[in-house]
Amino acid sequence: MVSSGAPDTIRPAATIVLWRPAAVGFEVLMGQRGHAAAFMPSKYVFPGGGVDAEDATDTLPGLTADCAHRLTLNCPTDAPAPGTLATAALRELTEETGLSLPDPAPGALRFMFRAITPPGRPRRFDARFFLTSAAGVVGDTETFADTLTELSHLHWIGLTQARALDLPFITEVVLAEVTALLNGQAQSGVPFFDNSGPVPTFRRL
Repeated sequence: MVSSGAPDTIRPAATIVLWRPAAVGFEVLMGQRGHAAAFMPSKYVFPGGGVDAEDATDTLPGLTADCAHRLTLNCPTDAPAPGTLATAALRELTEETGLSLPDPAPGALRFMFRAITPPGRPRRFDARFFLTSAAGVVGDTETFADTLTELSHLHWIGLTQARALDLPFITEVVLAEVTALLNGQAQSGVPFFDNSGPVPTFRRL
């Protein structure tokens, strides 16, 4: 769930990329933001949003030690703890889809992408993306009857078909990374599109 803030304030955020096998290849869960939304109106996105105070925890739900470590790299001193980011992602999954992932085992959430919104946008986020299998989720995975979402048109879509949706640029990049990972390609560090300073920088964590 996206909350308001000053235009130049960079708020920590977490996003879930939920996937499942399809008849051919894989599908991901996406929804459309409202046309009147201040941030990415009418765009198709993965469930996610800003970190809330209630997400704070020292535990590491669903994270391996390696993922937890990577979540601490190139971060400001006041950045949320790795477990807080994972908890925020899981909360957003429930709020925006009605699905939950109770007691995720280490490795259930894979930290696979990070991006900071460029300056000049009405909302700015330092977003971490977690890749998660739908195999362990609880809830209605077809009608999403229990959602509290600000997303509409929640649906599963093939990785190739998703490219035809109206996507934010960074979602297109994440989708390409997801496609590579689900097809067995190795990831040489977590991609990080760092727009925190005046010069955009690409890093690997």
